[in-house]
Amino acid sequence: MFMKKIVGVLIMSVFLIPAVQAQTTEDIKSYFSETATKVKAEADPDQKREIMASSLERMTTALAKVEKSWLISDEDRVSLDAFGNALQEKQDELAGTNGFNPVPNSQLNSFADYVVQDMEQAERKITISVVTALLIVIIIILIT
Repeated sequence: MFMKKIVGVLIMSVFLIPAVQAQTTEDIKSYFSETATKVKAEADPDQKREIMASSLERMTTALAKVEKSWLISDEDRVSLDAFGNALQEKQDELAGTNGFNPVPNSQLNSFADYVVQDMEQAERKITISVVTALLIVIIIILIT
């Protein structure tokens, strides 16, 4: 009986883990998509910039908290570092720091779309475990 339960759990996890991974990836994508939508809906360039900056900062904060977790593997830490570096680059572009010129006010909508596309591409290149992805989503929800 005990062996049947173990086999059942293993079989269920084979089917559920990909679904959970896909959902958490979609949650992260929709986080950036919602940010882009908010930026485009705002008329004031200073507010657009603030929306983008705070969104990038929340994701950076979530990644930093997840990286500190003992649940994260060394491979996931490397992936999170790469993802964090991509986020930092976007923050630098937006603010005009670390050798970047600030994004002009007239291009903030385009920059928001660019961030969405770039983060989606980064997600494809950077693989993280289900646990790590879930932690990121949970922390983002708690921060907001």
